[in-house]
Amino acid sequence: MGQGLTQRLYSVLEYNSDKVIVEFTSKDHPIFVAHFPKNPILPGFLLIDVISEILKDTVVKIVRSKFISHIVPNDIITYNIETKMKRKKITVFKNDKKVSEIIYETK
Repeated sequence: MGQGLTQRLYSVLEYNSDKVIVEFTSKDHPIFVAHFPKNPILPGFLLIDVISEILKDTVVKIVRSKFISHIVPNDIITYNIETKMKRKKITVFKNDKKVSEIIYETK
């Protein structure tokens, strides 16, 4: 995806090999304005794009994605990362509550 849609969408607060903490920007970002103007939420595909961008992964296959709860402007989330060869299992938490789980394969 590059940084077109995700530019200035988030800031990385913490980064290591098994955990990334991200803070999303305000509701004025074009993503939140478009999705949706009166009830801004982060599109699920961007949750995947953000972590793959941070990890510099090229996603070749999304094995599983489950979105349990919305991510909204100014949310701080934690991506917990488990890596097995070319497969990543990403569990996403907001306020210590699981909000998403993603499994993808990389190049």
